[in-house]
Amino acid sequence: MEEVTTEVLVIGAGPGGYVSAIRAAQLGKKVILIDKDSKLGGVCLNTGCIPTKAMIHASDYYYTLKKAATMGIIIKDYSLDLQKMREWKDGILAKLERGIAGLCKSNGITVIHGTAKFESQTKVLVEGTPDISSITFQNCIIATGSSSIEIPGFHYDKRIVLSSEEALELHEIPKSIVIIGGGYIGTELGTVFGKLGSYVSIIEATENLIPVIEHDLVQPVTNKLSEFNVKIYFSSKAVSYEEKDGKAIVKIQDKDGKEQYLEGDKVLVVVGRKPNTKEVGLEKAGIALNEKGFIKVDKQMKTNVPGIFAIGDVVGQPMLAHKASREGKIAAEVICGMNSKFDNKVIPFVVFNDPEIASVGLTEAQAKEKGFDVIIGKFPFSALGRALTLNKTDGFVKYVAEKDTGLILGVHAVGPSTSDIISEATLAIEMGAKLEDIASTIHPHPTLPESLMEAAEVTMGKAIHIFSPKK
Repeated sequence: MEEVTTEVLVIGAGPGGYVSAIRAAQLGKKVILIDKDSKLGGVCLNTGCIPTKAMIHASDYYYTLKKAATMGIIIKDYSLDLQKMREWKDGILAKLERGIAGLCKSNGITVIHGTAKFESQTKVLVEGTPDISSITFQNCIIATGSSSIEIPGFHYDKRIVLSSEEALELHEIPKSIVIIGGGYIGTELGTVFGKLGSYVSIIEATENLIPVIEHDLVQPVTNKLSEFNVKIYFSSKAVSYEEKDGKAIVKIQDKDGKEQYLEGDKVLVVVGRKPNTKEVGLEKAGIALNEKGFIKVDKQMKTNVPGIFAIGDVVGQPMLAHKASREGKIAAEVICGMNSKFDNKVIPFVVFNDPEIASVGLTEAQAKEKGFDVIIGKFPFSALGRALTLNKTDGFVKYVAEKDTGLILGVHAVGPSTSDIISEATLAIEMGAKLEDIASTIHPHPTLPESLMEAAEVTMGKAIHIFSPKK
């Protein structure tokens, strides 16, 4: 077996890892990219972001057929072919994975499918491949991602108790499914299965779904879920389950100690994710972790060990693919002598529910904590022409801005395609835009991004399309 050397070693081929590998290769470095899976792209491409959004889109189509009569479209007969849906979804994944592999090849990157474990601060041992035993590197970027958290009493047996990864590979839609965790993954998948015909129970430990997001943004999602055969059990926790006649009988307990039992063909546990740091041998390289088990890095993605960098989920929240990609570019550029650093003001995030939630920047509470005197303005999608033509009028766009200057501090939205309009808001905050900048920018009509202009006008006290008292 061969011992090889490289200028840059990247461990993990997710949206942070493969991006950093390509960027380093573009800048002239000899790069090796190693990943334990047979496919490139990581969790996001293969078992997370992309397949989930594909299934969300497909379930939207299926559910729309039920409502088509309101638009004068009468459909008498339709059915669901889950195998065909999975083949369509898998085709998307294969195309994207081939694209990443092709880019790596075009950029001269050596790709190894195997596991890497640190032997020292300049060397990793390789397992899972018959050709290479070790890699000695000048610089290393750790991009090993994260994995689903298990909870006591609910071991992932991949038969009845599932993680989000297995949930996307089911060969039939369960008649009933119990979802433990009402965060963004739980509510997204709950929506998918509900729209495709499952009876869904969501168990959430807090008083609200997706508790990391402001309540007013989540409320339209909570209200809509009941339309999709979803029942929510707030302030409750899953205690245990037993299998009976091939089904799970899940025992839950509310905050007052009251117990009840829920039946499900499947149990989906989505209570969060943990960094993949335990199997990499970080201790042998002397790499420091914080109190939550994430790798400590500075704004240039440097760890405490010279020449070793870390990016993505392993360095902490938010665990988002687009954050990992940005960090990957920074790490690669710093290795190549550039003065790059993570100086972004904000990181947007989206929950692909129905309706979608998108948010960037400070909330009202956060802005006040930082000492800002703020003004708030909302514009409802029910007053937007394009939303009406799409028959999707739930939700609103909300601004948080500094009162005296109109500086935009945060934009938060729930409604149709908010995932597509949040980028304009992100750019506005990054560039230090004010409400007047958005309000005076001509937006095409009728479109959903008009909601940003309209909400800016509301916040300024000069709304046209809804009545708003002068401020």
